[in-house]
Amino acid sequence: MNITVIGRGRVGGGLARMWEKAGHQVRALGREGGDASDADVVVVSVPGHSIGEALQNVTGLNGQVTIDTTNLYAERDGEFPSLSHQIKSVIGGPTAKSFSTVFAATYEQIGTQRVTPSSLYAAEPGAKDITERLISDAGFDPVHVGDLDPGARLLEDSSALTRALAGQIGPFFYRYARPGEL
Repeated sequence: MNITVIGRGRVGGGLARMWEKAGHQVRALGREGGDASDADVVVVSVPGHSIGEALQNVTGLNGQVTIDTTNLYAERDGEFPSLSHQIKSVIGGPTAKSFSTVFAATYEQIGTQRVTPSSLYAAEPGAKDITERLISDAGFDPVHVGDLDPGARLLEDSSALTRALAGQIGPFFYRYARPGEL
């Protein structure tokens, strides 16, 4: 799969490395932007408040499947119900929200866990299969929380809880499973 990751930081850079190891063709774009026209999927991994600035320097955004990994640390733009919806308004393709509830600081430790860590995601039907595959290829067990609306907003709103818990125990993994599956 051809993946364009917008953002080379801990999340975007870490995901790019994991997906390259899994055999995908990955191009990571930074502040200077670049061309995403050959991407099968576009992954937006920038701070939530800089979405507009990050996407304005990227050409070739024309309806690709998109995965939003951003987090909300400030006020949300009131025009959109979620950061994912803001991103979708620019790229226009089927959109998912994922990787926003896992810690990039733990990426190197995924394979050493007793059980596969979970990663929550919300997705429109056209983005669901690709998102599940990329979550799995990154080493996580995908857990679907529903469609982008209201799922993206639910994931974004949970970031305060995630940060509070991390303040107590540090970066962590989590696992959602039915009884008897652990």
